[in-house]
Amino acid sequence: MTPDAWLSLVKQQRAIAVIRAPNLNQGIAMAKAVAAGGMELVEITWNSHKPAALVSQLRQELPACCIGAGTVLSVEEARDAIAAGAMFCISPHTDSGIIQYCQERQIAAVPGALTPNEIVTAWNSGATAVKVFPISQVGGGAYLQSLQGPLGYIPLIPTGGVNRENASALIQAGAIGVGLSSSLFPIALTQAGQWDKIAQLATNLMQSLN
Repeated sequence: MTPDAWLSLVKQQRAIAVIRAPNLNQGIAMAKAVAAGGMELVEITWNSHKPAALVSQLRQELPACCIGAGTVLSVEEARDAIAAGAMFCISPHTDSGIIQYCQERQIAAVPGALTPNEIVTAWNSGATAVKVFPISQVGGGAYLQSLQGPLGYIPLIPTGGVNRENASALIQAGAIGVGLSSSLFPIALTQAGQWDKIAQLATNLMQSLN
């Protein structure tokens, strides 16, 4: 999937399910649950258990979904993620080496940034979009909206404290999409294996955003 195609999918879906899996089987179940709820963008954090195996298996078992890697901290991790089949790479920081590596392979690169200076630096380094992280610590939607005047040309994806209650407000404030983790996967539900309830959470989220 080209970076442009990935951007189009984000603008259509509006939400990315961020999975930090303690084991392979749970990661697969988490991804299948949100996919059943209508989510097509799934990010596997690279500090999950066996992330490469998880990405590879999900590419096979969820062909309709766009499976990518998150918490990518180095070029080496980006290389391993893409080799496993990751269709995009998201980082909590900006590393020009990661961005360049993804660009050369026509893979969307989404570095993390927070301040206007960091966001512009990430964009000028060739980012497909910029992850604004952690959004909840700096004012949420109000902060994102304040960036739109000077930086409205940069596609922003806030994460960090995004939940089902504030996701719509962030979209209205100018985000092209949002990343959600713990609010999609409440510990009580994942530990109990109540995947149908997690699928319903995903369905409710998608209905609220679209």
